[in-house]
Amino acid sequence: MIFRAFVFCLVVLLPSFALALDVTLPASARQTAGQDLGLASYAVPIAAFDGGKIPSRTFEGYVTRQAWRVEGRGVTPLQLLQPLRNELTSNGYTVLFECSDRACGGFDFRFGTDVINAPDMFVDLDDYRFISAVHGPSDAPKSAISILVSRSAAAAYIQIIQIAVDERADISVAKGAELIASTPQSGAIPLAGASIDVAKQLDVTGHVILADLVFETGSSELGAGPFSSLSQIAIYLSESPEKRVVLVGHTDTEGSLEGNIALSKRRAASVRTRLIEVHAVEAAQVAADGVGYLAPVASNVSKAGREANRRVEAVVTSSK
Repeated sequence: MIFRAFVFCLVVLLPSFALALDVTLPASARQTAGQDLGLASYAVPIAAFDGGKIPSRTFEGYVTRQAWRVEGRGVTPLQLLQPLRNELTSNGYTVLFECSDRACGGFDFRFGTDVINAPDMFVDLDDYRFISAVHGPSDAPKSAISILVSRSAAAAYIQIIQIAVDERADISVAKGAELIASTPQSGAIPLAGASIDVAKQLDVTGHVILADLVFETGSSELGAGPFSSLSQIAIYLSESPEKRVVLVGHTDTEGSLEGNIALSKRRAASVRTRLIEVHAVEAAQVAADGVGYLAPVASNVSKAGREANRRVEAVVTSSK
């Protein structure tokens, strides 16, 4: 198999943490997804599925997710992963965990960890490889990475998730920590009540999860608050009257898709109403929509995942 220097760099220009890693991919690799999630958490698998959960190490910091499609048949996940593993170690990374399909936990591992949705990322449950690693001191690493490789009949797929660890954040190691599982738009369970810089994330990534909002299953009623994220959105729009945002509602998978899309739209609309009536945001600056359960940030198998999926995101749409 022939490789060429097909290199990508992820450089995060934030004051308290930074990440830069070059990885060489095959010549036919084509990027299918590239997502900057901003400040979030990521539960990095450190062992195989144990029958209940995936042992993980949770980090807080700046998370990015990418997926690549490698055209052609015949290449195996191991053939793709081996040179990537070598690059990690040569760049000073320490491998935390490595496994293959059934040894990882098969179905339970694949659906218990963060995976970008198809068609951007494809995972054959009987033919995939996974590796996780950290850079820096083992008790306080500066960054972490996970690589998932699989293939279909016509192509191979590579997913790379990286997190630049926020030096101010605690790092927890826990067997049985609640896990993230996937989203094409997000990918990390928001920390309930976490302090976030909404304006910075909107300016850097173009979107932000309003992680402090509270919704119950099946309800479009927004909690009483107060919610710091809404205050920050109001200030952001007041200071930038040319900016426009759309609030996008999301749900868990309880109920039908049609019903959840309607529910997610009502949730977004309730947040819009709160911004206009309580925070004096100009109605023309904020719109509302919803996509139901089509863009999860976590596995709906767990209670924590369902809670994370019941959310509203703000997306910058224009500066007019």
